[in-house]
Amino acid sequence: MSKLIFGIDVGGTTVKCGLFDYNGELLESFEIPTRTEDHGRNILPDIAQAIRNKLAEKGASVADLLGVGIGVPGPVVRESFVPRCVNLGWGGTDVAGDLSSLLDGTRVVVANDANAAAMGEYIKGGGKGYNSMMLFTLGTGVGGGIILDGKPLAGAHGTGGEIGHITVNPQETVKCVCGRRGCMEQYASATGLIRVTRLLLEEEDTPSLLRGEDVKLSARTIFDAAEQGDEIADRAIDRMCDALAQAMGTIASTIDPEAFCIGGGVARAGEILIDRIKKHYPKYTFGDPNAIEFVFAKLGNDAGMVGAANLILRDS
Repeated sequence: MSKLIFGIDVGGTTVKCGLFDYNGELLESFEIPTRTEDHGRNILPDIAQAIRNKLAEKGASVADLLGVGIGVPGPVVRESFVPRCVNLGWGGTDVAGDLSSLLDGTRVVVANDANAAAMGEYIKGGGKGYNSMMLFTLGTGVGGGIILDGKPLAGAHGTGGEIGHITVNPQETVKCVCGRRGCMEQYASATGLIRVTRLLLEEEDTPSLLRGEDVKLSARTIFDAAEQGDEIADRAIDRMCDALAQAMGTIASTIDPEAFCIGGGVARAGEILIDRIKKHYPKYTFGDPNAIEFVFAKLGNDAGMVGAANLILRDS
């Protein structure tokens, strides 16, 4: 049997597991619960057992593994050690060493989940064809993953790509969840968009489809209202895209990527996002604003698994 690879994407609720062949093609995917109780001590044993079960189902064994790539929601140092991972309850954890021991010495490579997703998009998604790109994931928060010259950039302390907390408004008075003020996440995430919309609704009496006790504010209802010409919704989205453009301009002056790839649930809003970002971007960039491309992510929830698997293939 040719060598097999597992790509693992660990989330706070579920662990997404992908079985890949030697060419990086996804053969099958499945999920197991993320058991975060007892400081997450069951997570790695559960993953190891799930891998063994799937291999047995396929008539294979751990000896048939080329390796396991795993993305986790926290900083990763030297593609192995996680200093902390609040969502999983972990303190310092040698994820690569511990999981390898559970799998009879199988090679394990670890990455931050956003960097793994960026690698997935770089290999098979919206970032395919670019040598250097950056993924923005717009969801409840704002995450990011950087690929430079074909390699994920983790940084010296494993926090490379933590773009959600770039300051875009030093005058902000409301604290971000991180404890600072004026972070991009306060404007450009789904929760940030809702926050800004609520502020606009409270501060003025402009008629809006978003007023009323029966209206449940969400990113989708705000974008839907904007499509119907709602002024409040339109301005909230414009503020969101201005914050994104400001952060992208700063990043472009630092790492000079070929493309920004936009994913996450908010990206389902479509072209309005890229159109508005392009409108604001020239204000914030040092170089030629037309020299960078803006694209959408394509892999959805599979990006992390694909990227994690390719951490193994990269060096094989």
